[in-house]
Amino acid sequence: MKKLQAAFSTVMLVDDNEIDNFINQKMIEGCNFADKVYVHTTAKSALEFLKNIDRNPEFPQSLVPQVIFLDINMPMMDGFQFVAEFGKLNPETRRGVKILLLTSSINPQDHQKSSNTYAIAKFMNKPLTKDHLASLGVSDNQEIIRF
Repeated sequence: MKKLQAAFSTVMLVDDNEIDNFINQKMIEGCNFADKVYVHTTAKSALEFLKNIDRNPEFPQSLVPQVIFLDINMPMMDGFQFVAEFGKLNPETRRGVKILLLTSSINPQDHQKSSNTYAIAKFMNKPLTKDHLASLGVSDNQEIIRF
């Protein structure tokens, strides 16, 4: 049986909670949302990964995730700080990347701040669900839905 094409080739999870990352990765794989899932437990490691691609023109652009699921509340560098640093990458590296806040935050200021941040495509509350994914890229019949 031929596997259906995933909605996206590559996505990235950035969350300091390893259990959330595990569950979210399984949800993404189970819904055929992406072919490859990069998982980072710190915003700094995710940013360093992207900077390495940014600095090395020999790396294929296909390594850059098309969707980044980003937690807000993390130690050392929070989600908003990550977004600010992400904005300093070359436009070619940033092009086509959708940053989605996936958080347990119920702080209305976080939601407001995300609305005012150009690079954030959507604010979603945890946990990541099949319905979340369907609203982003895959319907039940596996058609690709554009942002």
